[in-house]
Amino acid sequence: MNHTYSGETLHFELTYKNRKSTGIYLDNYGNIEILAPKGTDEESVIRLLEDNWKKVLIQSKEKKARLHGPQLKTYHHGEPFLYLGKNFPIEVHHNPDIEQDHVTLKGNILVVEVKEVEDKTIKQALKRFYYQRCKAIVERSISIHQPHFKTKPRSIRISDSQKTWGTCDGRRQLTFNWKLAMAPQEVIDYVVVHEMCHMVHLNHDRSFWRLVGKIVPDYKEKERWLAMTSWKMTV
Repeated sequence: MNHTYSGETLHFELTYKNRKSTGIYLDNYGNIEILAPKGTDEESVIRLLEDNWKKVLIQSKEKKARLHGPQLKTYHHGEPFLYLGKNFPIEVHHNPDIEQDHVTLKGNILVVEVKEVEDKTIKQALKRFYYQRCKAIVERSISIHQPHFKTKPRSIRISDSQKTWGTCDGRRQLTFNWKLAMAPQEVIDYVVVHEMCHMVHLNHDRSFWRLVGKIVPDYKEKERWLAMTSWKMTV
Protein backbone atom coordinates (compact mmCIF):
# COMPACT_ATOMS: atom_id res chain seq x y z
CA MET A 1 0.00 0.00 0.00
CA ASN A 2 1.08 3.59 -0.58
CA HIS A 3 0.10 6.59 1.53
CA THR A 4 1.00 10.23 0.93
CA TYR A 5 1.24 12.65 3.82
CA SER A 6 3.03 16.00 4.26
CA GLY A 7 4.27 15.84 0.69
CA GLU A 8 5.98 12.44 1.12
CA THR A 9 4.83 8.99 0.05
CA LEU A 10 5.53 5.82 1.99
CA HIS A 11 4.98 2.25 0.84
CA PHE A 12 4.06 -0.27 3.51
CA GLU A 13 2.70 -3.77 3.87
CA LEU A 14 -0.41 -4.14 6.01
CA THR A 15 -0.88 -7.54 7.62
CA TYR A 16 -3.76 -8.59 9.86
CA LYS A 17 -2.98 -11.09 12.61
CA ASN A 18 -4.28 -12.47 15.88
CA ARG A 19 -2.82 -9.74 18.12
CA LYS A 20 -4.06 -7.12 20.56
CA SER A 21 -2.51 -3.94 19.17
CA THR A 22 -1.28 -2.36 15.95
CA GLY A 23 2.47 -1.94 15.48
CA ILE A 24 4.78 -0.41 12.89
CA TYR A 25 7.96 -2.32 12.06
CA LEU A 26 10.95 -1.64 9.81
CA ASP A 27 13.37 -4.28 8.57
CA ASN A 28 17.10 -3.75 7.93
CA TYR A 29 16.34 -2.58 4.38
CA GLY A 30 13.98 0.20 5.43
CA ASN A 31 10.83 -1.66 4.37
CA ILE A 32 7.77 -0.86 6.46
CA GLU A 33 5.28 -3.41 7.73
CA ILE A 34 2.23 -2.66 9.85
CA LEU A 35 0.76 -5.52 11.87
CA ALA A 36 -2.82 -4.99 13.00
CA PRO A 37 -5.43 -7.10 14.83
CA LYS A 38 -7.94 -8.80 12.60
CA GLY A 39 -10.94 -6.55 12.02
CA THR A 40 -9.02 -3.28 12.45
CA ASP A 41 -10.32 -0.61 10.08
CA GLU A 42 -7.85 0.90 7.64
CA GLU A 43 -8.53 4.44 8.84
CA SER A 44 -7.10 3.75 12.30
CA VAL A 45 -4.03 2.13 10.73
CA ILE A 46 -3.43 5.21 8.56
CA ARG A 47 -3.98 7.47 11.58
CA LEU A 48 -1.30 5.56 13.54
CA LEU A 49 1.09 5.83 10.59
CA GLU A 50 0.52 9.59 10.30
CA ASP A 51 1.02 10.04 14.06
CA ASN A 52 4.45 8.42 13.68
CA TRP A 53 5.12 9.74 10.18
CA LYS A 54 8.29 11.75 10.77
CA LYS A 55 10.02 9.04 12.82
CA VAL A 56 9.11 6.26 10.37
CA LEU A 57 10.12 8.34 7.34
CA ILE A 58 13.53 9.22 8.80
CA GLN A 59 14.26 5.65 9.91
CA SER A 60 13.23 4.22 6.54
CA LYS A 61 15.42 6.66 4.60
CA GLU A 62 18.36 6.12 6.95
CA LYS A 63 18.24 2.34 6.61
CA LYS A 64 17.92 2.49 2.82
CA ALA A 65 20.78 4.97 2.53
CA ARG A 66 23.00 2.88 4.79
CA LEU A 67 22.79 -0.03 2.35
CA HIS A 68 24.92 1.93 -0.12
CA GLY A 69 27.75 2.27 2.41
CA PRO A 70 29.95 5.33 2.98
CA GLN A 71 29.43 8.04 0.41
CA LEU A 72 32.52 9.21 -1.49
CA LYS A 73 33.38 12.79 -0.67
CA THR A 74 33.97 15.34 -3.41
CA TYR A 75 35.52 18.04 -1.16
CA HIS A 76 33.55 20.71 -2.98
CA HIS A 77 32.58 24.01 -1.40
CA GLY A 78 29.53 23.51 0.82
CA GLU A 79 29.87 19.74 1.21
CA PRO A 80 28.77 18.73 4.74
CA PHE A 81 31.00 16.94 7.24
CA LEU A 82 29.93 15.64 10.63
CA TYR A 83 31.35 17.22 13.77
CA LEU A 84 29.95 16.55 17.24
CA GLY A 85 26.83 15.03 15.69
CA LYS A 86 25.98 17.93 13.37
CA ASN A 87 26.70 18.63 9.72
CA PHE A 88 29.04 21.52 8.92
CA PRO A 89 29.67 22.63 5.31
CA ILE A 90 33.28 23.13 4.29
CA GLU A 91 34.66 26.34 2.82
CA VAL A 92 37.96 25.80 0.99
CA HIS A 93 40.52 28.60 0.78
CA HIS A 94 43.71 28.53 -1.28
CA ASN A 95 46.67 30.06 0.58
CA PRO A 96 50.15 29.10 -0.70
CA ASP A 97 51.81 31.15 2.08
CA ILE A 98 50.62 29.13 5.09
CA GLU A 99 53.05 26.86 6.95
CA GLN A 100 50.62 23.96 7.20
CA ASP A 101 47.21 23.08 5.79
CA HIS A 102 44.60 23.38 8.52
CA VAL A 103 40.90 23.49 9.34
CA THR A 104 39.19 26.04 11.58
CA LEU A 105 35.64 25.91 12.87
CA LYS A 106 34.09 29.33 12.34
CA GLY A 107 30.46 29.52 13.37
CA ASN A 108 28.66 26.82 11.40
CA ILE A 109 31.39 26.41 8.78
CA LEU A 110 34.55 24.30 8.60
CA VAL A 111 37.08 26.61 6.94
CA VAL A 112 39.74 24.56 5.15
CA GLU A 113 42.91 26.48 4.31
CA VAL A 114 45.36 24.65 2.05
CA LYS A 115 48.49 25.41 0.05
CA GLU A 116 47.17 23.41 -2.90
CA VAL A 117 43.48 22.85 -3.61
CA GLU A 118 43.50 19.10 -4.15
CA ASP A 119 41.25 16.37 -2.80
CA LYS A 120 44.10 14.68 -0.94
CA THR A 121 45.29 17.88 0.76
CA ILE A 122 41.75 18.84 1.82
CA LYS A 123 41.16 15.32 3.13
CA GLN A 124 44.45 15.31 5.07
CA ALA A 125 43.66 18.71 6.60
CA LEU A 126 40.21 17.53 7.69
CA LYS A 127 41.59 14.32 9.13
CA ARG A 128 44.21 16.26 11.11
CA PHE A 129 41.43 18.50 12.43
CA TYR A 130 39.43 15.48 13.64
CA TYR A 131 42.49 13.90 15.24
CA GLN A 132 43.26 17.06 17.20
CA ARG A 133 39.67 17.69 18.22
CA CYS A 134 39.11 14.08 19.19
CA LYS A 135 42.16 14.12 21.50
CA ALA A 136 40.99 17.28 23.26
CA ILE A 137 37.36 16.12 23.55
CA VAL A 138 38.33 12.69 24.88
CA GLU A 139 40.77 14.10 27.43
CA ARG A 140 38.12 16.50 28.71
CA SER A 141 35.56 13.68 28.96
CA ILE A 142 38.02 11.47 30.85
CA SER A 143 38.66 14.29 33.30
CA ILE A 144 34.92 14.76 33.87
CA HIS A 145 34.28 11.04 34.47
CA GLN A 146 37.43 10.32 36.48
CA PRO A 147 35.64 10.72 39.89
CA HIS A 148 33.79 7.46 39.11
CA PHE A 149 37.08 5.53 39.08
CA LYS A 150 39.86 4.87 41.59
CA THR A 151 42.45 4.27 38.88
CA LYS A 152 43.52 6.57 36.06
CA PRO A 153 44.47 5.85 32.44
CA ARG A 154 48.20 5.34 31.96
CA SER A 155 48.07 6.93 28.50
CA ILE A 156 45.58 8.23 25.93
CA ARG A 157 46.04 8.12 22.20
CA ILE A 158 44.02 8.55 19.03
CA SER A 159 44.12 5.93 16.28
CA ASP A 160 42.86 5.16 12.80
CA SER A 161 41.25 1.83 13.69
CA GLN A 162 38.87 0.28 11.19
CA LYS A 163 37.28 -2.04 13.74
CA THR A 164 36.82 -0.33 17.11
CA TRP A 165 35.73 2.98 18.61
CA GLY A 166 38.03 2.49 21.56
CA THR A 167 40.21 0.02 23.40
CA CYS A 168 41.77 -0.43 26.85
CA ASP A 169 44.62 -2.85 27.43
CA GLY A 170 45.83 -4.49 30.63
CA ARG A 171 48.15 -1.55 31.32
CA ARG A 172 45.23 0.94 31.29
CA GLN A 173 46.34 2.44 27.98
CA LEU A 174 43.26 3.91 26.30
CA THR A 175 42.98 4.31 22.52
CA PHE A 176 40.15 6.06 20.68
CA ASN A 177 39.11 6.26 17.05
CA TRP A 178 39.55 9.76 15.57
CA LYS A 179 36.12 9.49 13.92
CA LEU A 180 34.52 9.82 17.37
CA ALA A 181 34.86 13.59 16.95
CA MET A 182 32.01 13.28 14.46
CA ALA A 183 29.65 11.84 17.09
CA PRO A 184 27.51 13.84 19.55
CA GLN A 185 29.22 14.66 22.84
CA GLU A 186 27.03 12.23 24.79
CA VAL A 187 28.00 9.39 22.45
CA ILE A 188 31.69 10.22 22.85
CA ASP A 189 31.18 10.28 26.63
CA TYR A 190 29.69 6.79 26.47
CA VAL A 191 32.67 5.39 24.54
CA VAL A 192 35.04 7.06 27.00
CA VAL A 193 33.17 5.60 29.98
CA HIS A 194 33.06 2.20 28.27
CA GLU A 195 36.84 2.10 27.93
CA MET A 196 37.42 3.53 31.41
CA CYS A 197 35.24 0.74 32.82
CA HIS A 198 37.67 -1.71 31.22
CA MET A 199 40.30 -0.37 33.61
CA VAL A 200 38.23 -2.15 36.27
CA HIS A 201 36.79 -5.07 34.27
CA LEU A 202 38.82 -6.11 31.23
CA ASN A 203 36.07 -8.30 29.75
CA HIS A 204 32.40 -7.65 29.02
CA ASP A 205 30.95 -9.57 31.96
CA ARG A 206 27.90 -8.57 34.00
CA SER A 207 29.98 -6.55 36.43
CA PHE A 208 31.36 -4.52 33.54
CA TRP A 209 27.92 -3.69 32.13
CA ARG A 210 26.56 -2.88 35.58
CA LEU A 211 29.34 -0.32 36.01
CA VAL A 212 28.73 1.13 32.54
CA GLY A 213 24.98 1.33 33.21
CA LYS A 214 25.54 3.03 36.54
CA ILE A 215 27.42 5.88 34.85
CA VAL A 216 25.57 5.94 31.51
CA PRO A 217 22.08 4.45 32.10
CA ASP A 218 21.02 4.91 28.46
CA TYR A 219 24.20 3.47 26.96
CA LYS A 220 22.21 1.22 24.60
CA GLU A 221 20.88 4.34 22.85
CA LYS A 222 24.45 5.53 22.31
CA GLU A 223 25.42 2.17 20.86
CA ARG A 224 22.39 2.34 18.59
CA TRP A 225 23.42 5.79 17.34
CA LEU A 226 26.88 4.49 16.43
CA ALA A 227 25.44 1.40 14.75
CA MET A 228 23.00 3.46 12.68
CA THR A 229 25.29 6.39 11.83
CA SER A 230 28.82 5.01 11.55
CA TRP A 231 28.51 4.75 7.76
CA LYS A 232 28.25 8.54 7.62
CA MET A 233 31.34 9.13 9.75
CA THR A 234 33.92 9.50 7.02
CA VAL A 235 36.16 11.98 5.26
